[in-house]
Amino acid sequence: MENKEINFNDAHYLEDTNKTAIEGTEYLEPNFIIDAYSKGYFPMYEELYNAVLWHCPDPRAVIDINNPKQMSRSLKRNITKFEYEVKYDTQFETVMRKCADRDETWIIGKMVGAYTELHRLGFAHSVETYYEGQLVGGLYGLTIGGAFFGESMFSTKTDASKFAFYKLIENLKEKEFILLDSQYINDFTESLGATEIPLINFKKTLAKAIILERRF
Repeated sequence: MENKEINFNDAHYLEDTNKTAIEGTEYLEPNFIIDAYSKGYFPMYEELYNAVLWHCPDPRAVIDINNPKQMSRSLKRNITKFEYEVKYDTQFETVMRKCADRDETWIIGKMVGAYTELHRLGFAHSVETYYEGQLVGGLYGLTIGGAFFGESMFSTKTDASKFAFYKLIENLKEKEFILLDSQYINDFTESLGATEIPLINFKKTLAKAIILERRF
């Protein structure tokens, strides 16, 4: 797929933020999104500005694929107790919609459509947790080369999203991915091992990752 050139110079920076505002969902087409991620940007809708804003935070949150935080004993107990199962890419759009189903969300309907198309093209993926045949948790993200860009997670049963996360780590390690982007750090991602690194270091690893030939 031929990438469309992206130029953020025409956008305006919001005061006291590290967000580039590009108004209009016409930017949510596959080539544009892939090119943006390849340059370190990712989109989030913000109601305050009524716009899709393209973020490139400094520092950047990442998770070490080869040295993630170890599973807690309580998580191991819950995985055994509930007999969770994992599947990949069987309900991508449903996972994304469940991630968006909250009081405040940065995932708007047109973003669901855009990422579902990226899923069809082989760039977007979901990791799904099942309990007694029902979808109870999961996550989704985007892949380019050897980079996985984590987007969002959801859970309707104890530790279901964490189980999906550790299965994601297993898969990325097995397939020799070298970058797991967590975007921003928060208490939950930090509990999974997310740390912050300077943006310049992130972009160096990103440049190496996107040229690798990897299959999720």
